[in-house]
Amino acid sequence: MITILIADDHELVRRGLRMTIAGESDMQLVGEAQTGRETVALVLALLPDVLLLDIQMPDMDGVAATVAIRSTHPEIAILILTSFGSDTQIHAALRAGASGYLLKDVSGDSLLAAIRGVANGDPQLHPHVARRLMATVPLPPDPLSILTTREREVLRLLGSGHNNREIAAALVLTETTVKGYVSDLFSKLHVTDRTQAALLAVRYGLVAAHELPDFSG
Repeated sequence: MITILIADDHELVRRGLRMTIAGESDMQLVGEAQTGRETVALVLALLPDVLLLDIQMPDMDGVAATVAIRSTHPEIAILILTSFGSDTQIHAALRAGASGYLLKDVSGDSLLAAIRGVANGDPQLHPHVARRLMATVPLPPDPLSILTTREREVLRLLGSGHNNREIAAALVLTETTVKGYVSDLFSKLHVTDRTQAALLAVRYGLVAAHELPDFSG
């Protein structure tokens, strides 16, 4: 069961999200918040698996709330769901530790898939956001050339949306070994998370662009 908390200051948005989640047997809505500070307090009290968070919130914005929550509970997946998608907001949210960034034009089915994805540890990006990040992420010169064959295999699977358990099964490795490869990849490629690593894999042709999750509905 994936427990979910909704944080948005618009009742109509919360109602729509509530109805979308209500029909799913593997999801449970545990709370709703209308301000940033209320969001932080409820998350710390309820410890949901996934927080659906708007960027624009009264008294504390979504980025500040993300920082506050991640500082004490990094295991909680924070999925930004907003109408706004400026480069500044996208980078700020991802640097703060958000697990994904979606725009509110996603379909209900796409949102549900994204919730399950972040709950499983997989980063989720709206396709427009992914394209913009691909154009701006810092790249070292010819970064993939320094990877071993096994590291490239791990990166290919990571970039196409597989979690550590799935990578381990595909390559007949232990999950602990895969975690070690992922850590080494981050160090060699000078990235800090799976999203940036996946974007590098796409930029340099290891993963096809269409293999990135598409949440346009």
